[in-house]
Amino acid sequence: MNEKTNNNHETFKVAGDWAVQSKALKSKFTHLTDLDLHLEPGKDTEMLRRLQHRLNKSREEAIEIIRSAEKQTSQGPPPPSKL
Repeated sequence: MNEKTNNNHETFKVAGDWAVQSKALKSKFTHLTDLDLHLEPGKDTEMLRRLQHRLNKSREEAIEIIRSAEKQTSQGPPPPSKL
């Protein structure tokens, strides 16, 4: 099954470690709660809708925010700066 993101009726699936990603999102968007970011197995689209509502973003914008968190957390922490 192909992952599609351009229609409200199509499936959305979180990739990667959601626990880490949700922490990153909570630090970036401090008004998000654990309940907003709660992800039950197979209910990715429901979490996406909550995130859209809380951030006042379109579906596409909310997906881009999540994908950005995926990329950020998959790269690991930045190397320490040299002083």
